[in-house]
Amino acid sequence: MKYYFNCEPLIGTAFTELPLGALKPCGWLKDQLQIQAEGFTGKLPKYWDYLGDNSGWLGGDGESWERGPYYLDGLLPLAVLLEDEELFAQAKKWIEWTLGSQRENGQFGPMVNDDWWCRMIMIKVLMQYEEATGDPRVVPFLLIYFRYQADHIDESPLDGWGKARGGENILGLQWLYHRTGEKFLLDLMAKIHDQTNDWTGIFNKFPFWQYQTRFDHCVHVVNVAMALKEPSLYYLVSGDTKHRDAAMKGIQSLMTYHGQLNGMFSGDEWLAGTHPSQGVELCAVVEYMFTLENLFRIYGEGIYGDILERVAFNALPATISVDWTSHQYVQQVNQIKCTAERRNWTENRDDANMFGLEPNFGCCTANMHQGWPKFAARLWMATDDKGLVALSYAPCKVHAVVADGVIVDITVDTAYPFAEKINIAVSIDRNAEFPVKLRIPQWCEKPQIKVNGEIRDFMVVSGIISLNRCWNNGDIIELMLPMHLYVEHRSNNAVGVLRGPLLFALPLEEVWSRRSGNLPFANYEILPKENSKWNYALRLDVGQPNTSFVVCEHPVGHQPFDARQVPVFLKGKACRIPQWIEEMNSAGTLPISPVTTSELTEDVTLVPYGSARLRIAEFPFTENK
Repeated sequence: MKYYFNCEPLIGTAFTELPLGALKPCGWLKDQLQIQAEGFTGKLPKYWDYLGDNSGWLGGDGESWERGPYYLDGLLPLAVLLEDEELFAQAKKWIEWTLGSQRENGQFGPMVNDDWWCRMIMIKVLMQYEEATGDPRVVPFLLIYFRYQADHIDESPLDGWGKARGGENILGLQWLYHRTGEKFLLDLMAKIHDQTNDWTGIFNKFPFWQYQTRFDHCVHVVNVAMALKEPSLYYLVSGDTKHRDAAMKGIQSLMTYHGQLNGMFSGDEWLAGTHPSQGVELCAVVEYMFTLENLFRIYGEGIYGDILERVAFNALPATISVDWTSHQYVQQVNQIKCTAERRNWTENRDDANMFGLEPNFGCCTANMHQGWPKFAARLWMATDDKGLVALSYAPCKVHAVVADGVIVDITVDTAYPFAEKINIAVSIDRNAEFPVKLRIPQWCEKPQIKVNGEIRDFMVVSGIISLNRCWNNGDIIELMLPMHLYVEHRSNNAVGVLRGPLLFALPLEEVWSRRSGNLPFANYEILPKENSKWNYALRLDVGQPNTSFVVCEHPVGHQPFDARQVPVFLKGKACRIPQWIEEMNSAGTLPISPVTTSELTEDVTLVPYGSARLRIAEFPFTENK
């Protein structure tokens, strides 16, 4: 098991990913992946022609661009993580065709197009496949292809989607350079960066302050989510601080001008401002997760894990049905109905927030599958000082090499993010000294760490603590991340309620109505049950919002992102606000808080945002005196 940290002259990354298959999900996370496998990801080719045997990525004359590669980019890691032979065989069929498609000049893939973009995705698939299987064909295949690209990139430069997404190309080049040291790859990285949109300049001096009204690749939300890692990838080549600084400056600007409580920035499908009824595209959610995983790997800064958890535990599950048989193109933080009606989208059809097989456009149908599997595969990484680091906390088992070839198995037993306690058991073939590094979220004020029952002192540096000691077989780390309730203030002094990484929302009782399509992947509108009300202001204690709710916990079930059986919920008080009304088929602009009302106080229950498909998560509030 070999880890790749640096091949000069590239700057070394703080951490490196473990090979696909080194980590296995457990508990609720494995359940989530199994639900995915039993839903869209496992069955989609039988019901969606774009992924049928006629696909151009299987040698047919069907769709020959991004949908096959997008699908494989989630299918393959899912199959490996679940050790599912049937799913793996399904993925292998596509990979074998791809490996066999290379022409003498080095180009590969469908003959009907030479687009650089769709091949960037398939390269990411092949990278994962090589890590999982060690197939000796992949590295020479990619070398031959990149020589072809180097020979032709001047006469056929990046354009359109490829020009916006050149960072994905650089990612593949760096992966291959670490394995081969071929110098021409460095020149090609520079050329791809030069031909890619100037994301470094955009993120360092962000110009898109408002709701966008015209298409440009630089305001397309999926492009932006992908592009946030491009300057950082090139920083490993250039060493220039402008490339290093761009990612965080870009994230800060995006959240200032377009940020949403679920951790995302809006885009429906262009950048759309901070109003909680603007949409967020599902493709952007999964691509932003992948970007954040890479930023953590490159810089070793815990803040990227904090943002990742907010997105993964909230935005991702909220936009897919609990059984993974329907999804939305865009979600709304305040989503009072999912219907085929006109909304204030920047550029989407009326059906964009319906749940179904292919609402609005099919890119999300193909691309949604990578979210959970890639997150699960990167929960832990290797460190440059021969240890391990936790990016995020979810139940899993890790098999890795540390110190001087010592084999270690880490078992993480936890109900996080629904509970505070994380148990980490160390199994090792011989005693060895190496660091175990743990991310401490910024929201956690008083974390506690015990090793074999003894409290340990620690220092948090860039959101990470390091336990450096000689580890013995059977050692136990207990990490407590106390989750206090807190509110995040928004426009018009509105608030969101959070506990740890989880955002909470008022769920509306849902009535699903099938409108078109065939089972198991039909298309649905969702309306609130008759007389269900949404326009509430929370009653908050002045200066002590955490005292305004009672936290209730239950064991984590098979599907924790189902509002009917959540493992944690909040009980509080609220009042109706009649002046807060529906506008353009969505929840309207929130009244300025604190609001006054003569309406009676009512008991309300808030559930994790990701479990409610109809919800209010950004609230006005009225003060308890």
